[in-house]
Amino acid sequence: MSSLSLGFIVEGLVTILLVLTIGYCVVLNRRLKGLHADEEVLKATISELLTATEIAERAIVGLKATASECDRALGERFAEAERVSSQIDARLADGEAVLRRISEIAHAARPASQGGEPVHGSEAASARGQAASRRDAVARREHVAANSDLRQELEAASARLKELRGNREGRAA
Repeated sequence: MSSLSLGFIVEGLVTILLVLTIGYCVVLNRRLKGLHADEEVLKATISELLTATEIAERAIVGLKATASECDRALGERFAEAERVSSQIDARLADGEAVLRRISEIAHAARPASQGGEPVHGSEAASARGQAASRRDAVARREHVAANSDLRQELEAASARLKELRGNREGRAA
């Protein structure tokens, strides 16, 4: 009987260990299924990440091309603005030269008109004053006309320069 009870005890222990092993295998199987599902999600995430990386690389190439185009366009516009600026400087210099010539002509005309017919006393002073006043008025009109033309050209060039700067800032933004 003691061998029967010893065999029965051993078999009972083996049965208990087998039940525990089966339970542990069930738990491990559930965990493995969870890991397998997580592996599928991870593969999908990696695939999406690769796709996003390819799209980003294409976008970077496009941005580089756009930046190059903007740099070229800005260079051209800057060169055009410099050209217009040099034209304005040249026209201002021409205008100053014209103004200088007009002033010289006005100064040269004053002594010639003063040396005409002799006029006595206050009449001479009045006549000289009127002649000078007329010469000054003519010189002012000519000066205003020359400055008006220069101002118009300067305003047009300034507007064009503002337009170029606005386009540059718009593209930069």
